[in-house]
Amino acid sequence: MTAPTVANAFGALREQLTSAAAAFAGSPDALGAILAGMVDDVDRALGERLEIFPVCHHSPASGLAMVRRLRAKQPRVIYLELCEDLQPLLGELRNCRLPVAVQAFASELSGFPADAGPLSVVAPVTEASAEYQAIAYALETPGVELVLVDRSTDHVFQWSPRDQPPPADAGPAAEGGDVGAAPDTGDDSALHGDAVGVEIGDLRPRFAELEAYLLHHGKVRHWSEWWDQYIERPLADADHDTYRQVMVLVGSLFRRLRPADSDRLDRDEDRERYMWTRMRQHLATSGVDPADCLYVCGAFHAASRVEQFGLGSTADDFEITPRTGTRWRYGLIPSSHSAIETQFGLAPGSVSIAAATWTKAVSRHGLSPYRLDGQRTSAAQRRRGQATAAPSPAAGPVSDRLTGFLAAPPDLFDLDEAELRGWCVDIVRLARRNGYLASTADAIAVFETSVLLAGLRNRARPTPYDFADAAVTCIEKDVVPGRRDVRRLCEILLGGDRLGQVGYDALPPLARDVLDRLQPLGLALEKRTVQRALLDLAGQPELARCSDLLWILRHLLPPDAVRPIMGERRLGHRSIQESWDLALGRNQRALIELGYEGVTVEQVLEQRLRRAVRGPDATAAGALAAVEDAIRLLDSPRLVDELGARAVDLLAAERTVDDAPDVLRRIRRLLAHYRATAPTLPPWCEAFVTTGYAHYCTLLPTAIAAEETEVRQVGAMLGFLFSMEGLALSLGCDRSQLELAVAQAHPTAPAKVALLWAGQHQLGLLPLAELRARCAELLANPLVVPAFPQYLAGLVHALEPVPGLAPFVVETMSNAFARLPDPVLLPWLPTLISTLRDQGPELVPLLIREAGRTFPTALPELDSWVPPWVAPSSPTRAVTVAAPQRRVGVLLAAHPEAVDAVAALLGCPAGWQPLPDPPADRSAMSALLAGHPDTAAAVAALLGV
Repeated sequence: MTAPTVANAFGALREQLTSAAAAFAGSPDALGAILAGMVDDVDRALGERLEIFPVCHHSPASGLAMVRRLRAKQPRVIYLELCEDLQPLLGELRNCRLPVAVQAFASELSGFPADAGPLSVVAPVTEASAEYQAIAYALETPGVELVLVDRSTDHVFQWSPRDQPPPADAGPAAEGGDVGAAPDTGDDSALHGDAVGVEIGDLRPRFAELEAYLLHHGKVRHWSEWWDQYIERPLADADHDTYRQVMVLVGSLFRRLRPADSDRLDRDEDRERYMWTRMRQHLATSGVDPADCLYVCGAFHAASRVEQFGLGSTADDFEITPRTGTRWRYGLIPSSHSAIETQFGLAPGSVSIAAATWTKAVSRHGLSPYRLDGQRTSAAQRRRGQATAAPSPAAGPVSDRLTGFLAAPPDLFDLDEAELRGWCVDIVRLARRNGYLASTADAIAVFETSVLLAGLRNRARPTPYDFADAAVTCIEKDVVPGRRDVRRLCEILLGGDRLGQVGYDALPPLARDVLDRLQPLGLALEKRTVQRALLDLAGQPELARCSDLLWILRHLLPPDAVRPIMGERRLGHRSIQESWDLALGRNQRALIELGYEGVTVEQVLEQRLRRAVRGPDATAAGALAAVEDAIRLLDSPRLVDELGARAVDLLAAERTVDDAPDVLRRIRRLLAHYRATAPTLPPWCEAFVTTGYAHYCTLLPTAIAAEETEVRQVGAMLGFLFSMEGLALSLGCDRSQLELAVAQAHPTAPAKVALLWAGQHQLGLLPLAELRARCAELLANPLVVPAFPQYLAGLVHALEPVPGLAPFVVETMSNAFARLPDPVLLPWLPTLISTLRDQGPELVPLLIREAGRTFPTALPELDSWVPPWVAPSSPTRAVTVAAPQRRVGVLLAAHPEAVDAVAALLGCPAGWQPLPDPPADRSAMSALLAGHPDTAAAVAALLGV
């Protein structure tokens, strides 16, 4: 076949289109050049010695044409437009249930920005796609070689603009013509995550104006529906020559109408140069005859005009840049119809409709599609399909099929009433199951409305899209009673969201190891249903290893993959019974991607913990969290010491106190764990305490005066200094450093001033009487009263470093409620409540417990109750506390040994005398009680006397 012969075959069509352009446009220049150029592209593609087979991704028409051509031509070499480094994975498709996606994944980047990772590329595969038919034919036919010729996954990101990432909703045109990124939307539509998707045969207008024009005049709502109506269905029954010519013509149309200054055009042309260079190199080294080869690519690339196009090109080979040092890992992940639709911007349900169309067309034409071994149907079905298949005739001289195809009216298919009637009955049945009040009348209405919509849209017969619109109109009304609306029910009816699964043999070693180690549970973990696992660790100690693995997976996988129902794993605590909800089959993708990071989950967890404390945004609090995880999940003292030492370095390097509350909470928990389980503290714990003591002493004067520092952060700093003071001093720290830091602190915010007072009281610099006097002065000053809730908030946060102030905080709050009049109290009461709720919710229970011990337990006692903070020298105080003191004296007289010990400790003279009636002289015990009235009243209240 020579190029002049092909050109002569389309000469009449070229002249006809040029004349039509001159007649309609008034000049043949612009429109005529486009139309004639489209014919020239068809000439060039069909005149090439290496047969080009244009396809559209997930197109049943392309799949049918591919099956026919493979049976007729029986090529020895198939060049496929797919990332060349994905080729070793294609054989693993035998162990999977389609749809699945071939994936390349990289988390350790070299040559790319560090914040760009992880990088992921997926190429979804469905049975109805032409590329799957080519892959199955090549892998199952002896002597056939499959060669992937597209750029590598590394080049996908090399050629992507660094400052303009692919938009999430741009569909298949987002990157390089065939690539798009999808948002992580959850459910089955997020099976590909945020991976970049690669598809073959992206046929879609390259600017919005053309697409909007086609959708408007085609009377459709989405591009998938336009393609199905005007390309897919007419080509389903077309012969090979007609199919090739029409697909190249459509690809040329969209290519020529795309803006010439588009950045994607340059990347697309580089891809075409790349592919033709690879094919010429393979032909030169293998010596195979081009007549025995087949080049499968997107119709957009079949109409290429690059200088390297064709085997007869004299242009130099395209210079292929080397790959970066990024280490790519490869595998298969499960996919679904909805995931493909979401990632490539297709209409919801379009891939399911394509799958149903494929199944119906294969049965109608009697074709036997190619399937990989392990995915084949029964032998009887294969024999029946092969017996009735009608192979296409061998390729001969090319004749003009475009003229007849473009001039012929659409085929007037008869209305398949049985099919449409079955849809209407089934959708009513599904609607009833999902809560709709549907009846037989609705089925009739859907039938008639489908026919009416098809007529209004100039369609010979209702399509699935017409049926779905009619069902929504007639059944849904204005209320959706359940989770699924009618359109979703139509998608389920017409094919459903088929979910793929990666077989055990195709899983990475880590995933297989996880499934093997969880076998003692006796569950079918490959299923997508949620399964309940019950672990009696006391009765079945052998399940302890399963429990350990589940807790690690809980840390590594998404929350819904492994969810504990009963049981917990804390520092120093392990449950004796556990209950889990497992959905590993539903989260197979996440489990597979763990396999790209290591061989076992323990190795992956260890790497992630190290990475978390070594990253540029690592903090001391995060390092302590990593230490906790290492203790809870991994039995590795060496790793714990390494992470702890890193936490010390991070704490010393911090210049803010933003994470002080988290640091205090975690180090307290770790110290309590080591004191309960180890004879001594590990060296890193001691270093952390001494470093933190010096660090927070240094930052205290600056942080307490800074406006951006919150009250809870300052309270956590003081909490660290005071609660760790004994341990820090025993390890060599100097208490004068803390005293100097407190002396240099000069806050201005009311809450921080109250915190400083608490710190001074803890150091013995501010007696309780003086602190009480300062608070009384604040309440007496009308200018300060509006800000008094802030002082109270500071006192509440002071309970973190000085928990002994709880009675005083209750006293201060009670005095405020008692002394302030309602016009003053009511305006700042909401401020007090919101302040306590926002700034100290974890400390409020401590106040409530203290108030419960202080105030009377019954309402009648309130009339005779006197607050314990009333001065002991008050006459009223002496009279009212006499009875409680006598009752406490009677109690203490019953325990003389304990009283003697306390008296000796306090330096009181010993000796017992009968307790006289007041106001008689008191004995030594009475003198002891009189000297410590607050203690006596507190003990009496505590014992309920």
